[in-house]
Amino acid sequence: MHLSRRHFLNMLAAAGGSSLVYNASLAMDFMSKDAKLTSLNLPPANDKNKSIVILGAGIAGLATAYELEKAGYNCTIIEASHRAGGRNLTLRHGDLVDELGNPSICNFDDNHELYMNCGPARLPGHHQRILHYCKALKVPLRIFANSNRLAYLHDSKNFGGKPVRIGEHMADGRGFVAELAHKSLTTGQLDAGLTEEDIAKFKQFIAAFGDLKESGLYEGTERAGSTVDRMLFHAKPKAPKSLTELINSPLFSRLQFMSEAYDWGEPLMTPEGGMDKIVDGFMGALKSPVILNAQVKSIYQGDNEVEVSYVKDGKVVKHKANYCFNNIPAHFMSGIYNNLSENYRTALGALKRGKLFKIGFQMKERFWEDEGIYGGISYTDLPVTQIWYPSNDIFGEKGIMLGAYVWGNEQNEYFERMTPKQRLIVAAENGEKIHPGYAKYIETGVSIPWSRMNHMMGCGSRMSEDDHKKYFSLLQQPDGRHFMIGDQISYHPGWQEGALASAENALSIFSQQVGK
Repeated sequence: MHLSRRHFLNMLAAAGGSSLVYNASLAMDFMSKDAKLTSLNLPPANDKNKSIVILGAGIAGLATAYELEKAGYNCTIIEASHRAGGRNLTLRHGDLVDELGNPSICNFDDNHELYMNCGPARLPGHHQRILHYCKALKVPLRIFANSNRLAYLHDSKNFGGKPVRIGEHMADGRGFVAELAHKSLTTGQLDAGLTEEDIAKFKQFIAAFGDLKESGLYEGTERAGSTVDRMLFHAKPKAPKSLTELINSPLFSRLQFMSEAYDWGEPLMTPEGGMDKIVDGFMGALKSPVILNAQVKSIYQGDNEVEVSYVKDGKVVKHKANYCFNNIPAHFMSGIYNNLSENYRTALGALKRGKLFKIGFQMKERFWEDEGIYGGISYTDLPVTQIWYPSNDIFGEKGIMLGAYVWGNEQNEYFERMTPKQRLIVAAENGEKIHPGYAKYIETGVSIPWSRMNHMMGCGSRMSEDDHKKYFSLLQQPDGRHFMIGDQISYHPGWQEGALASAENALSIFSQQVGK
């Protein structure tokens, strides 16, 4: 039997998920490995190119300043917000929630373990750039539990509308897949080109994969849990769901395997004490001035310099530099006067803002731990979409639970139309469907609609397929002395690794320009 590489990878996907496919693809040279961190080797500054202005103190802007400083350049960072970090935002007691039209103060208890990562929360092990800076800046990391078989999958239209442990769904789904494969081998439908020994070994594999009976049937497995205490009695597997019931649930195939996506493959990490510890690391290392609460009004390029004007404390300030690295969200550029080339401005206009929404609840008790849940994510077809359980402070008195993680325009707009108070009420009602009694544990909460957050008004920029072909590579190149940076100028929007890759790319091109 002849198997194409793509057919073989599809079989692996059915058997073992994306991580198995990825590793096999590398072995077959079907995919390229993640790019290793580039050694920038920036040329030393001189009088003709020494001054740099960086617009925006997001992760890309901070890393750009960090690298340029090491090579002797004089950098100035201009940031519109009251804080550095961009979408790397961790909320704690007393912090400002800067939602346009609905500013508020975070009312979490004043406790270093009670915080919410409102933007990035996870660091995959293959995101080498962000991990490089964590190491260089001495940011301590800990393991982040992303997937948890004891968390729930809740489909309001299937399984009686009751939450079911993810492990049960996974075990049943793999059991039925294995049973069908076993039957196909037995009837000769899949054995073309295989020897009898090959078939016997493959059947052993299938039986182990799905925990089949000797008959080749799937009748349930203790992998899905036991109806009795497994420490005192012989395990009695739960009765499996029917295959029809499983495949009729959109969540079964769409959401429960999200944790097997390559960027979510465990182990994942997160900074101890909050994602903004990375921002703190950069800010502590930088000598460059970071001017906060300064809104850029114009960017004008001359032959040998760039002039940026911004408003600070009601006054217009002009700043001149030899080069400009621009970390401002592209959808704001239409409101900033500039003399960039017409084609470049058109390309910037093609970048559209994405949407993302989160809710954080301070819970007075860690009730999920009583259900055996320590970290991980539950999935639902209700508006909140996901519920995240904290991986930190196990057995602590209280905890911050992510009560909603929502993407997509329609779902985000549903919450955006509400007042902050209404959002929390809806999220609490949704949570009750997964954890009865959920609402009684809520002490306070906060909502973060990124498309309404001041100076951001979006998250994870997107382009249409046609625009991407026409314009994206253009934005990855400078326009004169002006460089765009940020995750918006990467193939991985929404991730800090994409932001750092864009900065690395821009600095590599800058190095070639000034080194001539």
